[in-house]
Amino acid sequence: MTPPVPPPTPRRRPTTRHLLAGFAVALVAALVPTVGAAPAQAAPTLLSQGKPATASSTEGAAFPASAAVDGNTGTRWSSAFSDPQWLRVDLGSRATLTQVTLVWEAAYARAFQIQVSDDGNAWTTVHSTTNGTGGTQTVTVSGAGRYVRMYGTQRATGYGYSLWEFQVWGETGGTGNPVEPTDPRNPNFGPNTYVFDPSTPTATIQSRLNTIFSQQETNQFGPQRYAVLFKPGNYTADVNLGFFTQVAGLGMSPDDVNLNGHVRVEAFWFGGNATQNFWRAAENLSVTLPAGVQVERWAVSQAAPYRRMHLRGAQNQIQLWNGGDGWSSGGLMADTRIDGLVVSGSQQQWYSRNSEFGNGWTGSVWNMVFQGVAGAPAPHFPNPSHTVIPTTPVVREKPFLYVDGTGEYRVFVPALRTNSTGTSWYNKTPAGSSISLADFFIVRPGTSAATINTALAQGKNLLFTPGVHRVTEPIQVNRANTVILGLGLATIQADNGTVAMRVADVDGVKVAGIMFEAGTTNSPVLMEVGPAGSTASHAANPTSLHDVFFRIGGPGVGRATTSLVVNSRNVIGDHMWLWRADHGDGIGWTLNTADTGLIVNGDDVTMYGLFVEHYQTYQTIWNGNGGRTYFYQNEMPYDPPNQAAWMNGSTRGYAAYKVADSVTSHQAYGLGSYCYFNVNPSVVAERAYEVPNNPNVRFTNMVTVSLGGVGTINRMINGTGNAVNTANQVAYLTTYP
Repeated sequence: MTPPVPPPTPRRRPTTRHLLAGFAVALVAALVPTVGAAPAQAAPTLLSQGKPATASSTEGAAFPASAAVDGNTGTRWSSAFSDPQWLRVDLGSRATLTQVTLVWEAAYARAFQIQVSDDGNAWTTVHSTTNGTGGTQTVTVSGAGRYVRMYGTQRATGYGYSLWEFQVWGETGGTGNPVEPTDPRNPNFGPNTYVFDPSTPTATIQSRLNTIFSQQETNQFGPQRYAVLFKPGNYTADVNLGFFTQVAGLGMSPDDVNLNGHVRVEAFWFGGNATQNFWRAAENLSVTLPAGVQVERWAVSQAAPYRRMHLRGAQNQIQLWNGGDGWSSGGLMADTRIDGLVVSGSQQQWYSRNSEFGNGWTGSVWNMVFQGVAGAPAPHFPNPSHTVIPTTPVVREKPFLYVDGTGEYRVFVPALRTNSTGTSWYNKTPAGSSISLADFFIVRPGTSAATINTALAQGKNLLFTPGVHRVTEPIQVNRANTVILGLGLATIQADNGTVAMRVADVDGVKVAGIMFEAGTTNSPVLMEVGPAGSTASHAANPTSLHDVFFRIGGPGVGRATTSLVVNSRNVIGDHMWLWRADHGDGIGWTLNTADTGLIVNGDDVTMYGLFVEHYQTYQTIWNGNGGRTYFYQNEMPYDPPNQAAWMNGSTRGYAAYKVADSVTSHQAYGLGSYCYFNVNPSVVAERAYEVPNNPNVRFTNMVTVSLGGVGTINRMINGTGNAVNTANQVAYLTTYP
């Protein structure tokens, strides 16, 4: 639970400030770099003194931003009493920075960043801390820019941020260190990416596929990651996908790469039960089944997209479960053409978007949602539980890597589509833009966040290679239209309590194919899209998140208060799974702690295929107006030790989906929330969905389930709907209000 806000700090006596000022003067004198101390190299220059300074706010006219760069330790800048706040100095020209000295008044920053910029808009973080000590802090930095700012995110007191002096040291005329260039014809994707072309012997391809599958079939929590890429052409291959393996074609169309064989997922490793077949992907391929075979199997659960695929043959079918011997709990199919039939079998829930089913769909359990799908079944809810939405209001398909006709690697960024139906590519030319891989910085495991941020500051996009990428400061994405693409379910792990990635409130950033992992030290948030208070409209060019996943625990203890915070407006979420682990290592109510999966503060945010599971308070909190969710799947935490440990004030438990009381417009379609309180089956959740009573806040086609009758959800939405428990395990509601 969130702790109560501490009481305001008692007002400090004026004498304290004067004493601190005297102490600060002495410290500054001691810490000023000494000219001539190192004769072999030029001493750094104090660049900031007397330069123009601005700030996010001031406490009053007596505390201007200029006071922090005037060289007078008896004057100071002081901000408003809120987070975040910043102080910025314009050095007048680009400089190479070596050191920043901050002389704090008693109102100091517990958490802050030092950031640099060439234009005052796109910022790169060169230092970050969540353990500020106040007093005089001198930090060594490496970076270049014209503008430098202190960006405070957590105050140490109930007051604002206050600096007697903000000193920036370095050398003028800096250019920064250029990052490693990328050869777009012969890129280095690292040792865990395998690229095949039609000249590669079939036996070589199959041997490599078999080796990867043998290692990854049961490797749910290991650090290994793999991408298998096929250049345009025809192949014979049986691709059996295990954990953390991506197979993808490198054509502009899925039909540019044809595999004669299979691209399949099965669950024989788990007795036919596919409910743990997570974290794998098939993309941008066509598949022709072997002669005499008419069944492809894609027995998956969460975080296993079947995207931009073509299963050829009207006589064929794709089965979304293991074939009669186990459950499955998926899943996503998007921008895909199935010539034949889709059979859902035991799938508990499934989301299909902008796809084409030549011979339709058969099957239903609890929550099947079809949006912009040609060949979808007729709408009916429940039994069969088919929610059918004719069009997709606004979406951008996931960016993808391809090789053009000259042999150059490029990334295609699909254009925004509105009110769309069917695929973006079948019998049509995809709309969008193409970016040379020369404009990408290739991130391999071991690359520091500082280097990544330098690449971003130099205008590069990012391609993360398969592996676990550990960061100790935020990756700061500031440039509009930046593309961040992961191969092989590349994973960014937040160490030392850092935020893993921050995206500025700018147009058109695309983040795709990335998993964010919590480290052992609690992070306040793993990913933030837009700073708090963002209000700019991005309706014409929204930021979009595609196949972005979050994990708290599993390989070991992980902790993060919130996984994803969306502050920007108009953001599109295109398939996300936010998961506090319910099995694996480091699992327990007081071990892998995580309050909330998703918080949406921005207006007009749209989520397609949203999965949020096992968080310890609200799973999803929606504070922005105009929000839309199409398909929602949730499991409440399995492990509340008792009812007293899981109370929201006087309310039993927390809802799976909370729309704030202040919201006046919201839509949600096809929602399922399940409980399985196996640690203490007497635990009760009062309701699954909690929303304001407003005719413009509308929920359509909801289900709650007590899995195996273990635990109780007392109401569906607010005070409406039947309880689910041991005696009555499934309940449905078609509309609210």
